[in-house]
Amino acid sequence: MTVIPVELPTGTATVSADWAPGTNGATVVIAHGAGTGKDHPFLTGFADALGALGFSTLRFNFPYVEQGRRMPGPAAHAIATWNAVVAFAREQDPAATIWATGKSYGGRMASMAVSEGLTVDGLAYLGYPLHAPGKPEKPRAEHLPPILVPQLFIEGTNDPFIQPVAQFDDVIATCQDARVIWIEGGGHTFEVKGRKRPASDIGASLAPFVAEFARP
Repeated sequence: MTVIPVELPTGTATVSADWAPGTNGATVVIAHGAGTGKDHPFLTGFADALGALGFSTLRFNFPYVEQGRRMPGPAAHAIATWNAVVAFAREQDPAATIWATGKSYGGRMASMAVSEGLTVDGLAYLGYPLHAPGKPEKPRAEHLPPILVPQLFIEGTNDPFIQPVAQFDDVIATCQDARVIWIEGGGHTFEVKGRKRPASDIGASLAPFVAEFARP
């Protein structure tokens, strides 16, 4: 484990991260969802599977997790963290392409960071939270259309964060370079009713999609 300093509006903080070097010249930086941390089995399974495919991976925590809190802090703190961890990844392998990936909240914060100037080669979302469940009237999408880098949305067809799906489809249509991979029957954590699998296996099952998207 390593520690990465982050310059927050409130001062300097540190976040813990796990760097695993690969061999193929591409780095996937991985953020957790709102209610978990970098060591959730879904993310470790996802990262391990990417590592087996030759990718460098960097999993990290947001500051609120380091502080022992359950609810995310201000978006500005998450955006600052994304900037810091991407800079760290570039220091480890300056020639590598950088792909920002996140589960739910972590992916949305990556997209906000890119919309505010963070430079990466692409964004991959593991369940983009378009809106809170049952609140489609409050979409979190206004920053997505101007993003120039490719965006990959991996989504479960039963995810309550993107219902109605027609609204999600309309948002994707406004993006400049976006594609969607649907997981039939999948919920927000890609669980499928009647099919029990460890979270690590579910995360690992998504790695090939990101690998195809980010492969040099």
